[in-house]
Amino acid sequence: MSEGDQMIELFRSAAAYINAHRGRTFVILLHGEALAPGNLPNIVFDLSLLHSLGVRMALVHDAAEAEAEAAAGNALPATDATAMERIRQRAGGIGIELEAMFSQGTSKSPMHGADIAVRRGNFISARPAGVVDGVDLQYTGKVRKINDEAIGRELAQDKIVLLPSLGYSITGEVFNLQPGEVATETARALGADKLILFVPGDGVSDDEGAVLPTLSIAQGEACRDCLLARNDLESRSAGLALQAALRACRAGIHRCHLISCRKNGALLQELFTREGSGSLLSRDEAHLLRRAELSDVPGILQLIAPLEEDGSLVRRSRELIENEIRNFSIVEWEDTLIACAALYPVNGNFGEVACIAIDPRHRDRGLGERLLASLEEQARDAGMDVLLALTTSADHWFQRHGFEKSGLDDLPAERREFYNVQRNSRILRKQL
Repeated sequence: MSEGDQMIELFRSAAAYINAHRGRTFVILLHGEALAPGNLPNIVFDLSLLHSLGVRMALVHDAAEAEAEAAAGNALPATDATAMERIRQRAGGIGIELEAMFSQGTSKSPMHGADIAVRRGNFISARPAGVVDGVDLQYTGKVRKINDEAIGRELAQDKIVLLPSLGYSITGEVFNLQPGEVATETARALGADKLILFVPGDGVSDDEGAVLPTLSIAQGEACRDCLLARNDLESRSAGLALQAALRACRAGIHRCHLISCRKNGALLQELFTREGSGSLLSRDEAHLLRRAELSDVPGILQLIAPLEEDGSLVRRSRELIENEIRNFSIVEWEDTLIACAALYPVNGNFGEVACIAIDPRHRDRGLGERLLASLEEQARDAGMDVLLALTTSADHWFQRHGFEKSGLDDLPAERREFYNVQRNSRILRKQL
């Protein structure tokens, strides 16, 4: 495939995600290393691209030194008058720098012609955190209220709202707030569709260092405790971000993404590709299982392509799938097709299970089992007595679900004549 063809396919595959995100509200936390000079211009460019695609954004950034917050872990750090003055100066400097980056519009800049308006203001009211365990936290505060109406008006006018982790009290004082709390409370107040948090690593990793692409709340809690227990600042920063994501999920935010602040393009890869880049924490484990429609054909083709490449599945053309779409069932999650399977009638008594494919990011969630159970129910409703499965690699999986080894002679004549001897697929059957 030529470079031009690859670009065309990339745009086509991203179209569904573009449509799904348009008009949505995202709250994004730029924290710690995400504000370092290295990758920040790339992050701002990607945020500008999201804005141009119709995403409404409230952008939260920290004001205190991230190292101090990470070192404190779950405890609130105290903020004295000297530290508060540094924080105010830092917040102003970061805000000005971000505004300047969003204002780039020269012909040689990636954001030529973007014309993005950024707004700051006293959108957050705060109260003092007070005395905790005998320690007066002084200018460390807690969020009292997010002025969601004022932020909403700015977002409705196509502006990006910039929120430093500072809050203002009714007595005119300024308080240092935890960035995670600001992001969580802002997302809750706005009813945001997503909370996106940048972390130093590639996402949330397991004990062996492998990134967990999706997390339930229970998994997230276990990972948070492990991360916060470690001594290195990178792990503790990720733990604090995950803690904020967990609070957001409990407050009603369905999707929280933790992605790398170091990896160029991680934000776009996470939001606009099937593979993603990072970890998605979800409070909603519900997946929509339904019969496929013609509009699902592109998603099915995308799902089965890797399995066709490695020889696990027989290649199917778009035309073939369109003609056979009535045989397919699919699973959707967040308006995205993440799994498929097909039931082909062989004759009045026999049916064949085929083309089971699951998005790698959603494996180990029982989707294959759900699809198989649905196909078995369809087969019974159609009066079939036996299900067949022909596979080169998944015979153990089928056997775990009640299928037994069979042979070529046991296939109905209608199916035997189309058996591909060269593939040498293993034959399994299940009595319904």
